[in-house]
Parts: sequence; structure tokens; C-alpha cells
Amino acid sequence: MRPLIGISTRALDKDGRYALAARYVTCITKAGGDPVLLPPEGIEVASLLARMDGLVLSGGGDISSDLYGGLPHHETYGVDINRDRTEILAVKYAIEYKLPLLGICRGIQIMNVALGGTLIEHIPDLMGEDVRHRLPDDKESFHSVKLTPHSLTAQIFGVADMDVLSFHHQAIRETAASLKETAVAPDGIIEAVERTDHPFFIGVQWHPELSDSDPIQQKLFSAFIEAAAR
Repeated sequence: MRPLIGISTRALDKDGRYALAARYVTCITKAGGDPVLLPPEGIEVASLLARMDGLVLSGGGDISSDLYGGLPHHETYGVDINRDRTEILAVKYAIEYKLPLLGICRGIQIMNVALGGTLIEHIPDLMGEDVRHRLPDDKESFHSVKLTPHSLTAQIFGVADMDVLSFHHQAIRETAASLKETAVAPDGIIEAVERTDHPFFIGVQWHPELSDSDPIQQKLFSAFIEAAAR
């Protein structure tokens, strides 16, 4: 049977809708999984995840700075404390029960915060804009990342460096002690993390689903589904 994969959706919007970009579903389906959309409120996290074979934490709005001791910033957007708390519980469940977990963009950030790490509130304030992680007018940015040799992340992609599509203005500042940094952008921004004591616990700061026709990026979803199937 195809593994059942939960995918977190965005928070409830002003029109009373939960949203998720269709490409997440496309990539999971193409890799051999059956997707189930999980809204970030009104759910019993443990009960739902007990039925899943894997979990994807998708992108979306920023995480409340109160959860990592950060500062308010005028560029912060889309904060929803219900989603934050639900996904933090999901991360902890995935660790306790060895549920394969893939975090994308916001997903890597909530993984880090859930385990005690902190975030950069606005990348240009700290790193400048020599590397653009998000372009004006809600456009994705194209930049390179260098992968850590011998990490699971590097083994999956099978390359030492590659170009990725990004759309974010926040990122990991201090990495949680239990996470290993496995990819970095040219400006030093952490682009991927993993846990070595878990069958599959990987977060990436870029958006692999935006390159759904790229066989290299699809390798990440294929490896995730293989872990979920086991």
C-alpha cells in the first residue's frame, strides 16, 4: 500500500479557507505517497499522526517571535499561534514515535523552534542582500547551496552543491542542539538540517516543490516516501 502522508496547511484565512499549494500534493503523489491535508487547528495531533506514515510541514507565514525569544519586526507577516503550537506538537510527536518528517521553508523553522533553536527575524538586517532569498513582488529567488559531505541530505541529492528556489525572509539563527546543519547558502544562511538519531528528520529552507519537474529536487520526496513506506 502507498504510505499515507499528512501535509500541514496554512492557517485559516480571512475568507474562512485553509490553503495549500498544489505542488506539495503533486510531489508527494509522484513519489508514491497518498496525501492527506491537515489543518492547523481543531485537531487532535497525536490521534491524527498515529494514522500517518509520514508528515510534511509546509511553508507559510512567520512563527511568533514569542516562541523563540525573538523581537517583533515590521516585516513579520501571517503569524498564527494555533498553527505554531499545533506544528510544534507535531514535531515532538515525530521525534517520539520516529515518524518520518520533512519540513519545507517555514517547516524547517518550526522544527528548529520546537527543539529550542532561534530564528533571524529578517535576513537583510543581518546578512544584507548579496544573496537574495526572496525577491520583491512575491517572486522566488534562485541561489546556490552547499551540502555537508556524508550527511543524509547530501546522500539523497547526490551532489556537493546545487541551485535552489527560495522564498523566505526569516531563517535559522541558532540551530537547536539536536539538529545537524547539512546545507548552507553563500551568505551563511542555514539551508538544511537533519537529526542523526531518526529514520528521516530533514528540514530544508528552500522550496523543492517549486521545482517539481527537476529530478534532483524530486529525490528528496522520493527518499522521504521510501522512509515512510518502511
